[in-house]
Amino acid sequence: MAHVQVIQAHGGWGTILMCENVKKEISGGEKNTTNNIMEITAVLEGLKLLKYPCEVEVYSDSAYVVNAFNQNWINGWKKNGWKNSKKEEVKNRELWEELDKLIHVHQVKFIKVKGHSDNEFNNRCDELARNGIPS
Repeated sequence: MAHVQVIQAHGGWGTILMCENVKKEISGGEKNTTNNIMEITAVLEGLKLLKYPCEVEVYSDSAYVVNAFNQNWINGWKKNGWKNSKKEEVKNRELWEELDKLIHVHQVKFIKVKGHSDNEFNNRCDELARNGIPS
């Protein structure tokens, strides 16, 4: 089973992919972006690293990303023509569509972790995200 730990930080994102005895860290960032974009991007980039379909646990401190799947928001958005409960266009639709495709390649379980709570991997992802912020 693969584990993906993700976090974002104001223009940066960090991901740790762990599978058996292998660990890979990646990060990046963008100028003029939002926390939500970076949160989705962190998960996307982690899943893109997987070379074949597998079971994945995604650990994230992003309620936005975790709830989109665990509370089935994404299926509601798709059913309503990518409109949210307020009948407004879902922000970051292109990223959500890409993530939705990737989670159907794999068996993905989203797990919410508390941010800034002295979790080793969450802290490391936070560091990666800060380092990924473009100067």
